[in-house]
Amino acid sequence: MLFNSLDFAIFLPIVFILYWFVFGKSIKAQNILLVLASYVFYSWWDWRFLFLILFSTLVNYGVGLLLNKAQQKNKRKFYLFISIATNIGLLGFFKYFNFFLENFVEAFSFFGMNFKANTLDIILPVGISFYTFQTLSYTIDIYKKKLKATTNFIAFMAFVSFFPQLVAGPIERAVHFLPQFFKKRTFKKDQAIIGIKQIIWGLFKKLVIADSCAQYASDIFDNYESYSSATLILGVVYFAVRIYGDFSGYCDIAIGTARLFDFRLTTNFRYPFFSRNIAEYWRRWNITLSSWFRDYIFFPLGGSRASKLRTIANVMVVFLISGFWHGASWNFIFWGFICGVLYVLFSFKSKKKHSYVAVNPNTLPSIRAFFEIGLVFVCMAFTRIFFRTISLEEAFLYLGQIAEFSIRLDYLGIYRYSVELIPLILIMLWWEWYSRNKEFPLFSTKPQLLKTAVVILFIVVFGNFEEVKQFYYFRF
Repeated sequence: MLFNSLDFAIFLPIVFILYWFVFGKSIKAQNILLVLASYVFYSWWDWRFLFLILFSTLVNYGVGLLLNKAQQKNKRKFYLFISIATNIGLLGFFKYFNFFLENFVEAFSFFGMNFKANTLDIILPVGISFYTFQTLSYTIDIYKKKLKATTNFIAFMAFVSFFPQLVAGPIERAVHFLPQFFKKRTFKKDQAIIGIKQIIWGLFKKLVIADSCAQYASDIFDNYESYSSATLILGVVYFAVRIYGDFSGYCDIAIGTARLFDFRLTTNFRYPFFSRNIAEYWRRWNITLSSWFRDYIFFPLGGSRASKLRTIANVMVVFLISGFWHGASWNFIFWGFICGVLYVLFSFKSKKKHSYVAVNPNTLPSIRAFFEIGLVFVCMAFTRIFFRTISLEEAFLYLGQIAEFSIRLDYLGIYRYSVELIPLILIMLWWEWYSRNKEFPLFSTKPQLLKTAVVILFIVVFGNFEEVKQFYYFRF
C-alpha cells in the first residue's frame, strides 16, 4: 500500500479510529491492532511475503530469548550467528542470488570454462533490506548487553512490522523504539496536528517535487544519446532532487503517521543539501542507515582508532557494503566506491564540522558557504549517475555524452513543462533553508493556517496525480 494512494487515504483513518476510540484503553489491544494493520498494509503488495516477515520475527524473537538466558560466550556467539545467518541469508537469497550466480558464470568464462546456469525468477520482497537491518540490530544489541530481550511476542511483532516505517525506514533501533510499545499511549491533539502537517509536507515533496522530477529524469536518462550535455546535466540535477524529495518525503509521511499513534520515529534527514562537506552530508542523509553501518560495521572494524590507512580502509569497506546494500549490480558497488573516495578526500582535507541547525534561520550563506554547499551538491548529484543507470557501461556513456560540452538545452517532449518545475524546486529549498534549525521545515512560524493552505494548494495544482508512483527506495 502506497502512502500517496487512495487506498492509504481510506486505510489510515480507519486504523486511527479503531486505535483510539475502540482499543484506546488497552496497550495490548492497540499492539494487536497495529500488527494486524501492518500485515494488511504489507499484504497489499503480495500476501505471500507475510510469511517471510513472520519467519524473521519468530527467529529473532527466539534468538533474543536464548541470548537472554545464555551466559557462556561460545553459546552467545552461536545464537547471534543463527540470527545473522538467517537475516543475511534471506536478504542474500532474494536480493543477491542471481547477481552472484551470473558473476560466478562470467568468472569461469574468463578462464575459458563455459557452462550455463539458469537464474531464478525471484521477486524482491518490498522493504526486506530495511526490516532485516532492524531485526539484526535487536539481536546484536542483546548480544552486546545493551538491551534485554522482550518476552512479549505481540509487542515484538509490532516493532518489526510497524506499518509507517516498514518498507523504507527510518530503520529503528530496538533500544529506542521497542519500549514505546509497552508504555501507555495517549492522544495528544498538538502532536496529531504536527503529524498531519509533516504528512502534508512529505506529500508535497513526493507529489509535487519528486514525481515531477522523475518524469524529466526518466526521459533524459532513458534517451541520453539524443540529448545535449546541458540537458544531461539537468537530468542529473532532476534525479538528485527526485531521490531527495521521494525518500525524505516518505520519511516525513512515516514520522508524521507515527505521531498520530503517539510514536516517535528517528529523524532520517536533516537538510543534506545544505551540507558544506561530504562527511556532513552523510551525517544528514538517511541518518538511520548511516548510523547502522557506523555502529555495526565501522566501529567493529576498528573505526578511526587505528592508523590513518586503516581508517581509510574501514571507511571504504563501509561504503562498498552500503553500495551493495542498495542494489545487486556493479554500478551500485562502484557508486559506493566513489562515495567512499569523496568522503575520504573531504574528511582528511578539512576537520571542520559545520552545522546549520543552530544558525540564525534568517541569515543567508556567505559566498564561501554557498560555494561549498554547491560543490557538495554537484559531487553527490554526479555520483547518482551510477545510481540511476542500469550498468557501469551506460553510466560511463552518459558521462561521455556530458563531456561533449554542448550547452544547448533540449525541449523535453513530455506532457508537463519544465519551466514550472525549477521554481517549485527553489521554493522547496528556500522553505527548508529558512526552517533548517527546526525538526521539519513546514509550519515552524506563523501564520500556520495560511502556510497549510498554500502547501495544500501547491499539492492540488502541481501534484502529479496522473498515476500513483511507487517510492524509489522500495526497490532496495
